[in-house]
Amino acid sequence: MKKALITGITGQDGSYLAELLLGKGYEVHGIIRRSSSFNTGRIDHLYTDSHLADTKLFLHHGDLADSSMLTNIVYQIDPDEVYHLGAQSHVKVSFDMPEYTGDITGLGTVRILEALRRSGRRPRFYQASSSEMFGSAPPPQSEATSFQPCSPYGAAKVYAFWLVKNYRDGYGLFACNGILFNHESPRRGETFVSRKITRAAARIKLGLQAKLYLGNLDAKRDWGYAKEYVEAMWMMLQQDQPNDYVIATGETHSVREFLDEAFGCLSLDWRQYVEMDPRYYRPTEVDILCGDASYARCNLGWEPKVRFKELVRIMVDADMELEKLNLEGIKRQG
Repeated sequence: MKKALITGITGQDGSYLAELLLGKGYEVHGIIRRSSSFNTGRIDHLYTDSHLADTKLFLHHGDLADSSMLTNIVYQIDPDEVYHLGAQSHVKVSFDMPEYTGDITGLGTVRILEALRRSGRRPRFYQASSSEMFGSAPPPQSEATSFQPCSPYGAAKVYAFWLVKNYRDGYGLFACNGILFNHESPRRGETFVSRKITRAAARIKLGLQAKLYLGNLDAKRDWGYAKEYVEAMWMMLQQDQPNDYVIATGETHSVREFLDEAFGCLSLDWRQYVEMDPRYYRPTEVDILCGDASYARCNLGWEPKVRFKELVRIMVDADMELEKLNLEGIKRQG
């Protein structure tokens, strides 16, 4: 039985990846931060009592700011594969918290790479790189495109990207950078614009919310389905040689188009409900991201199946079901 270690297992990608690996017969270990409140909602359906004999999912308290703890976890688990998904991953927040973003998103990657090196373990390593590294570089962006990050988050991811390559070349680590473009799902965090839109559309339809406040509606992104993108992560670590791959749909759509689709699914006109708020504008904006994933298609055999309209419909339908449950709860309390 292969063993995998996932940082960021409680996030959108971590939960889908854990499902995928458990389905393939892996023993899965995840690192979670200590909290006084439960923060495992996305993986609760996967978790069983660790005392049971057939348990295959195990959670360990750790933090990307604590290198000694990371080293201990790696040494104790001795994983075959490590998927490093943990980060401060919100672009707008990175402008408000640049030092923290650099520490966790950038240096956090160094700490886990050092944990592998110092422990003497040699698992295959996946780094969650980001399309935000390309920043203002003209589209389409591929593995050959120069990085021009426009945010502290993008800059921290560039730093981590080059460290992964350095550890691959300098220490012989089987390490891959997956440069994933925007990927969404019903499990996306509610502060990210895609989920913010689909949840607001559902709440407005049900009379639970009156307005939605957004920033730049003209920003264009390459949006894919997160559940498919984690399959590409796994594929990268099954290859004979490590490499770096862009994962994207090759299509670009604006935030305005996302609003059209999401509110249109519910027969609503978003223009009646959406207002602009300058607080959501970034000091430096990335106008357009559109990925060229031809290298992944040729070498991994990966390509997206869920396209933009279907993705938005999946998210809207899921949020409608969620908000209907919330509405029932409100009625019972009333």
